[in-house]
Amino acid sequence: MKLIIIALGHKMPAWIEQGFTEYVKRMPREFAIQLVELKPDKRSGGRTPQQVMAEEAERIMAAIPNGARVLALDERGANWTTMKLAEQMKSWHVDGRDVVFIIGGTDGLDPSVKQRADQLLQLSALTMPHGMVRVLLAEQLYRAWSILHNHPYHRE
Repeated sequence: MKLIIIALGHKMPAWIEQGFTEYVKRMPREFAIQLVELKPDKRSGGRTPQQVMAEEAERIMAAIPNGARVLALDERGANWTTMKLAEQMKSWHVDGRDVVFIIGGTDGLDPSVKQRADQLLQLSALTMPHGMVRVLLAEQLYRAWSILHNHPYHRE
């Protein structure tokens, strides 16, 4: 099982890259995190946000592996605790399918991506920079793994 993060945005600041890489390195092979960065479409030429999101949606959909479970990050999604994420990771691991997390662009995700998702997931009610979402998601995935394996990283 792979944990795949599809994220619109590239050329992140060094501190984002370092933070993300730190948690990716900590994950064991059976829960490897893979980042797929997609260049966001330019918001120029009189194109509406809906047009931009629709074009980005095509590239997002093309990046989703066949048979993968898809979770789209959305402010209106389910608000899981870290313990709930750990429970889900356990069942995903047993299932064996790759799990894809989608981080949208500046304008969010096209409705077609949300419809394709098996689940909408809220990472936080706060608005965050896209790069920060990568770091926070990677950290939460590592924390969930640590809970499943009684690693001392997570404390209750």
